[in-house]
Amino acid sequence: MSIDPQAVTFGLDTFGDVTVDDEGAPVAPAQVLRDVVAQGELADRVGIDHFSIGEHHRPDFAVSAPDIVLAALTSRTERITLGTAVIVLSSDDPLRVIERFSTLDALSQGRAELTVGRGSFTESFALFGVALEDYETLFEEKLDLLVAGLSREPITWSGTTRPPLRNQSLHPALDRELPTWVAVGGSPHSVLRAARHGLPLMLAIIGGPSQRFAPFVDLFREATQELGVGALPVGVHSPGHIAADDETARRQLAPHWIHNRNEIGRERGWGPSGLAEFEAEADHGALYVGSPETVAQKIAATITALGIERFDMKYASGPMPHAQLMESIRLYGTEVIPRVRELLAG
Repeated sequence: MSIDPQAVTFGLDTFGDVTVDDEGAPVAPAQVLRDVVAQGELADRVGIDHFSIGEHHRPDFAVSAPDIVLAALTSRTERITLGTAVIVLSSDDPLRVIERFSTLDALSQGRAELTVGRGSFTESFALFGVALEDYETLFEEKLDLLVAGLSREPITWSGTTRPPLRNQSLHPALDRELPTWVAVGGSPHSVLRAARHGLPLMLAIIGGPSQRFAPFVDLFREATQELGVGALPVGVHSPGHIAADDETARRQLAPHWIHNRNEIGRERGWGPSGLAEFEAEADHGALYVGSPETVAQKIAATITALGIERFDMKYASGPMPHAQLMESIRLYGTEVIPRVRELLAG
């Protein structure tokens, strides 16, 4: 398919990973939150289109309330969209989510957006008294209720996970259609669910070559066409890091990426990771790490292969120092994105 380089948009995602300082000492979560705000400010200044913050409830991530951090950015940014990566909808109240983000949208003068998901981390289920055995039903029904609330019409709805609603309204009312994406990890059922609800698709590609996700993009395009919901955008979320040259970027990222991968892997029963897996992902997988030229080439190849309209780089992976994250953001906005557009045009 033909790709308009100016129509593709570029974002940054973070979970607010708890970092270390330049000497390797842990940084307090309160300071990490302030650093995330500084990172969002820089992203706005260097021309990046989107800045999205994920929700977690565990000690290695500082952000449990993305909307609060995003609200802090409304008065410190001018043009960048402020979104989530992701809101764990299954353990939240969809209508309260809409009211929070209609408030954020008003404060930011129309720059709020949502990305919702089932959550690959499930700490919020026990924390907020939600039954993990209802994982699938909760997301299905809550997404359906979210879509009803986003319609800006009085809500009449019934399901099995909460009492029914009859002609209820939300306040403050949305004064525009709030951009809302569904994050998907690679399940055909999840792809079809997004299409059925008429919502854009955000593919979380965190391992392996991105080209293997082409069937999911094709499935989404075919389903939206058959359902008559119109052409909807597809985006990709993948991890990465940029420095002046390939060697520096890999040297900076490797220990933090491996640390992050092994901390999570121990919880999930994965085998230990090391430099070989890191290098394989950097060379052939979904890890966008290197010089601006290296990263731009790889992003352009992904956009071309999948025919997507948006690319979001998860720029924080593990406890990488704030200064290195800031330099990665600067290079992404000033060098990588313009170079990707050149490559797509060529």
